[in-house]
Amino acid sequence: MTNPVDPNEARLRPGWIGLSVVFLAFTAVMIRALAIEEIRPMLTRYMGAGLVYLVLSVLLLTMRGMPGWLKHIFLCVQSVAILLALSWRPEFDFIVVLFLLMTYPVAIIFNGRTRWIWVFVLMALTGGSLIFFLGLIRGLALSLTTMAGEIVIPVFLIANHEIETARVKSQVLLKELEETHRQLELYAAQVEDLAAVQERNRLARELHDTVSQLIFSINLTTRSAQLLLKRDPQRVPEHLEHLQEMTTDALGQLRALITQLRPPQN
Repeated sequence: MTNPVDPNEARLRPGWIGLSVVFLAFTAVMIRALAIEEIRPMLTRYMGAGLVYLVLSVLLLTMRGMPGWLKHIFLCVQSVAILLALSWRPEFDFIVVLFLLMTYPVAIIFNGRTRWIWVFVLMALTGGSLIFFLGLIRGLALSLTTMAGEIVIPVFLIANHEIETARVKSQVLLKELEETHRQLELYAAQVEDLAAVQERNRLARELHDTVSQLIFSINLTTRSAQLLLKRDPQRVPEHLEHLQEMTTDALGQLRALITQLRPPQN
């Protein structure tokens, strides 16, 4: 994790793998309890407590619209059921594993400070109950591993959630960058087309202002020379020289425009 859990972060969602592990662990605890002969006389009590625990766990993980106060009540009832089962046979310390399993729905349904308050409450119930029933040394020895797991589970879920959130954000950012790149390419093509249109318009104006005017003048001069050839032949050479100058000028203008149309050489 790169930073502390944000109180405003979105709540985690239960995954089918996590749910499967929790229910398998619960089943393992119940099977182990039922396999002990000393528990069989109180089988109804253990089954009832286990059923209450299981039903409330399912409700906590599936009912998303449940009000917050009801979630706290469910967790309190589950804790009481575990403490009752432990009080019937304190030597069966494996019952506190159910406190460990409770950290999964706690990490899922709560966030921020509330989540961690419940995690520390479950840790206190785990260590405190075993110390109360079995004594300080033995209670600590049997509860430390479970208490460590009660920290690891929410931390793992939160870290995994942050990694998944970062992955989704990265995908969204990548799509936004791809869309931005596509838009930039489109704008670049539009700018290129606009530049080509502007260049064509400029060349058209230059053709009109220079070459077309020269050709028009050449045409008039040629017509004048034809008329003078009949009426005043002596003035024809003068017009021909002027016609040659205009033709040379028009040719130079055309060459300049053609040069501008050619792509630059690398």
